Amino acid sequence: MPADIPQADIAKQRVRLVGISELPLDVGHVLSLVSGPTIVGTVRNRDNGSDVASLDYTQHPSAAEVLKRCAEQSAELHNVEAIAVEHRIGHLEVGDIAVVVAVGAVHRGEALAACAHLINTVKAEVPIWKEQHFASGDSEWVGLPTQGAVR
Repeated sequence: MPADIPQADIAKQRVRLVGISELPLDVGHVLSLVSGPTIVGTVRNRDNGSDVASLDYTQHPSAAEVLKRCAEQSAELHNVEAIAVEHRIGHLEVGDIAVVVAVGAVHRGEALAACAHLINTVKAEVPIWKEQHFASGDSEWVGLPTQGAVR
């Protein structure tokens, strides 16, 4: 890339997919856009010692824009060629795919670092929250913002 193009603009060009969907996620499609290390997050059957029956993801209206910003930031901070991220919302059962993060880079280490950075940033910053439903009949919300945290 020419030296006169700002790094942030280059990073934006490397983001191949940013999506939030109520439909099942297609790992093959995400991987085909990037061809590199991939993290596939599925609904686990246990959390903190309790049996999970299902969960529901809810998003804030700003979630897509925050997700895009997280992908662009990861692309800018790491030496990657392509990056893609997709998150599911709505009702999910145990084993369903909740999130897919894929990163392509010349070197595996750079791709893995960017992949780890992106999934951690998504979990920390994107306003998507889950209500876990337990086999006991109880439920709990996970990841709710503190008052005033969502902009």
